[in-house]
Formats: sequence, C-alpha cells, structure tokens
Amino acid sequence: MTEQEEINKLIENVKKLEKGEKLDLSSGEDLSVAIMNLISIEEHLFFTAGKTNNPKYYELLNQVREMRKELLKRIVKNPDGEIWCISKHLLAASMRLMEVGTKALGKGDKEEANEFFKKSYELYNIFWGLNLDLIKVEDIKTEENNDIQYTPETNSNKIKAGGSIFEKLGQIIKKAVDCCKE
Repeated sequence: MTEQEEINKLIENVKKLEKGEKLDLSSGEDLSVAIMNLISIEEHLFFTAGKTNNPKYYELLNQVREMRKELLKRIVKNPDGEIWCISKHLLAASMRLMEVGTKALGKGDKEEANEFFKKSYELYNIFWGLNLDLIKVEDIKTEENNDIQYTPETNSNKIKAGGSIFEKLGQIIKKAVDCCKE
C-alpha cells in the first residue's frame, strides 16, 4: 500500500469513528476509565490482603479481575501478540500518572502536575491508537534523535504532518474522541 493510500485509510478510520460506525467513543472512553479503576481496585485488594493477612481479599481481587477482563474485551478487539497486556498496562500507567499529577496539583506544584498529566494522556492516546486500529506497529520508527515517529504523514484533514507518535495520536484522538457527543 502506498503512503497516500495509508493516509487515506487513516483519515477514513477517523471519519468512521466520528460517525460512531466503529465504536461509540464516549461510551468507550467511559468504559476505559472504569477499567482503569478496576485495575486500581485489583491493586488495592492485593495490598490490603498482604497488609491484613486476610486471603478473602484475594477472592475479591479475582472477582474484580474477571469483571475487568470481560469489560476490556469490549475495547481490545485484536489481542494480537501482547496487545491485550499492553492495553491493560497502558491504562494502568495512565491512571497512576494521572493520580500522581493530581497529588502534585494538590501540593501546589502545577508544573510537575502538568508533566504527569501530559504523560498520562500520551499513554491513553497510545491505548486508543492501538485499539482503534489507528496505528500499526510497522508504521512506527525511531529517528536518529530517538524520538518515536509515526508515518505515514499527512497535511490533510487537520492532522499535522511530522511529529512524534504522541503528537499525531493526540491530534487524531482529539478529533475522534468527544465525550460530550451523545
């Protein structure tokens, strides 16, 4: 497939997403945040079991894990290779960075908070890029300066040419994901 055909396919995917043909993104976005919280609950149940030496918390952890797996299947349609686990860890890391950013904000350190929020959002965008089939692993390359770049590049449809994978995904996700659409 030529570069222009790849560009057109990417733009077509974004248009489908905007029309709700592939996934109701407002529901998908809500579901992804719910999954983040389920992962967090799993972690808390694990630590509570260890701290209290009460194995009943492990039983609860397993029930929550089963629910999280069931719900994650609704978003992760192509668990190719390790995409399933990568997706779970992208959501978990995004949630944790968001929480660290919130704590920094609460301490009055806006600059540090913004750094954590940016990283959290970048990971969240990668999650959606992988699971909405907006990015293909074969299209990712590393430049000499070690910045991860995403090609093919486009000047059309308000998606900026060039830039890192984070910038590109940020543009695409902003365009496709609107939690206010009903």
